[in-house]
Amino acid sequence: MAWGEGLTLAARFEQAADTACDLHRHWKLGRSYSGFTQALTGKSSEMITRVKERFRSQMASFARFRDRDGFCVMAVDGSRFECPHTAANEEGLGCAGREKSGPQVFVTTLWHAPLALPWDFRVGAGTDSERRHLDEMLDGLPPKTLLLADAGFVSYDLCRSLLQRGHSFLLRIGGNVRLMSDLGYACQQRDDIVYLWPTKRRDSPPLELRLIRLKDQRGETVFLLTNLLDRKRLSDKRASHLYRRRWGIEVFYRSSKQTLDRRKLLSRTPETCLAEAHWILLGVWVLGLMAVSRQLERGLDPSHWSAAKARDAVRRVTRNPGLTRRNGPSLPTALAMAVQDQYRRRRPKRARNYPHKKREARPGPPKIKPATSQERQLAKQFRSKQTALT
Repeated sequence: MAWGEGLTLAARFEQAADTACDLHRHWKLGRSYSGFTQALTGKSSEMITRVKERFRSQMASFARFRDRDGFCVMAVDGSRFECPHTAANEEGLGCAGREKSGPQVFVTTLWHAPLALPWDFRVGAGTDSERRHLDEMLDGLPPKTLLLADAGFVSYDLCRSLLQRGHSFLLRIGGNVRLMSDLGYACQQRDDIVYLWPTKRRDSPPLELRLIRLKDQRGETVFLLTNLLDRKRLSDKRASHLYRRRWGIEVFYRSSKQTLDRRKLLSRTPETCLAEAHWILLGVWVLGLMAVSRQLERGLDPSHWSAAKARDAVRRVTRNPGLTRRNGPSLPTALAMAVQDQYRRRRPKRARNYPHKKREARPGPPKIKPATSQERQLAKQFRSKQTALT
């Protein structure tokens, strides 16, 4: 149903059921969409957990699961799906975002950058928090993860949680973050060494971090925060390349909403909206897994798999399961060929003045102040305790 062309959920169910009957004649399938929906909402929680585990196990077996430095590079970001303006949705999901917006479902996704595939996601009401969603997914991160995130995720608690779990991070920061310099907590003093130590967390030790300053395509300064202090382990050039890869998660959301035409959910109750959103994301995930596995077999870079071409290949088969090679390439071949175009455009692809385009303010520079003598003394006490424990 996540791949179907039907304009209604009932039409998508009918098409998916007919295709399943053609491909798996021994299956016993119900014919009632309402019965299917009732069963789905009751069983989704258990099924989704198992399906995610199966997908992650397959991803972990791929050769490109880790980069050349041994990191498992993940990005995180959130997005909203519109829902029908029913009374139940308005009450159960809430309205967030722009003025005059309707009920929404909020999705936060952990996205594997080298494979361009999800690793995990959380779905909730439109008023949910992407930070809370991420906190729920931290325990499921693979060992030695390098997390990429924008300025909306940065916090002392997140950085410390990642460090305690043995992970690393590369986070964009803005004017909402207050950093400290010249604290004297570290053994080495450098211009790019800063400390994250909010006033409310003075009962915990300061976090010694590295501030990276880069220039974007507009010539404006981008500030990145990382726990990887050694420039040989993470150079500024490498940090710039890694953070640019975070854009792939935006492509994933665009594929889910625009390429598969799932920008607006069709369910009329909160329970079915959440179930529909879950299975749409799983549908995009398994579509990518099919394409990536075939492309890896041919030695191709899986990060350039095309959701549009993979969608077309699957829809072609579901329209006529009896297709032969004389009618075109087989499904495995078509999925292996489902890659994005690599030509360089001479002008932007997006519309010049799209009326609904979000024009969010760019993050400003973080606020950095020298540590006071009292703060240095408190940091010295934490360092003494740490030395005594080791």
